[in-house]
Amino acid sequence: MPGVIFEDKELQNLVSQFAIPLRKKTAPHVKKKKVIVISGPTGVGKTRLSLLIASAIGGEIISADSMQVYSGMDIGTAKASKEERQKVPHHLVDIRELNESFNVVEFYHESKQAIHEILAKEHVPIVVGGTGFYLHALLCGPPHGPPSVPEVRIKLENEMQQQGAETLYQRLKNLDPDYAVTITQKDRHKIIRALEIISLTHQKVSQFPKMKNQEEEEFDFRCWFLYMPKEILYPLIEKRCDQMIEEGFLEEVKTLELRGLRSNLSASQAIGYRQCLQFLDSQRTHEDWERFLFAFKQASRRYAKRQFTWFRKDPLFRWLNRDKYSMEYVAETIIQDFELSF
Repeated sequence: MPGVIFEDKELQNLVSQFAIPLRKKTAPHVKKKKVIVISGPTGVGKTRLSLLIASAIGGEIISADSMQVYSGMDIGTAKASKEERQKVPHHLVDIRELNESFNVVEFYHESKQAIHEILAKEHVPIVVGGTGFYLHALLCGPPHGPPSVPEVRIKLENEMQQQGAETLYQRLKNLDPDYAVTITQKDRHKIIRALEIISLTHQKVSQFPKMKNQEEEEFDFRCWFLYMPKEILYPLIEKRCDQMIEEGFLEEVKTLELRGLRSNLSASQAIGYRQCLQFLDSQRTHEDWERFLFAFKQASRRYAKRQFTWFRKDPLFRWLNRDKYSMEYVAETIIQDFELSF
């Protein structure tokens, strides 16, 4: 079942719809603490939206970005500025050095701890980010199996790029047919993760316990996916790539390289950072520069496309078209859902 997409009249009537269940509610039950979750493709405006909402309702932001955890990876991850982080508290930002690892299981436990700390202050937790794997873990529980090993993961990702998803999906069907029938060859991340688990444990993924369902979760996650049509979003992504370079992205990568960026296999493969390192390894001719720009923008567009694919299959997320509504209107819609829902 795809996520719900609100358009025009549906969105305009959204607040009145929220109030109906409140009038019908009769049976007492234990209220879950509410947590706002905001996701969307790269470049759509998640940071600005989260800051608007946090300022309005006393919120604190928890980053669900797998690279913003690293100190110094600022421009390339579109990290909120220091001034913005001074106005609104941020969690899971700059919590690791480049010589330290970070994985989805650590994110799950540290984000849950941050939620409890924010709620203890009677503030509103707002989880923001586009890393679908991390958000899925927060909503449904951490994945079972061993932690990801960067060397194995990168090898599989390269094979995926060179051989295609169909080939790796067929390999998974041969190794674990019971798990393979639960996904499709479009589930690229799940295919890679399954093959990684099998490689590391020599066990089938289908033999591991299943994740918990949403009903078992202790929080009421109010999930939103901010988006734009691709014909509008992609030019904005390319413009943001240019802006990052103007802000000193290459200089940032050079500094991080001295701090050990290349030794961190996950961080060095992040979008933008990987392309910058490849350019720095080249002769740095005009042709090399043009190839770098093209590769950087292409990787960013492809990442946005993968984000659309990932979240389209998640029924917990309601979609809001940023192209049709002002940021202030979108923020008010999410705030009223938070305040009126039960």
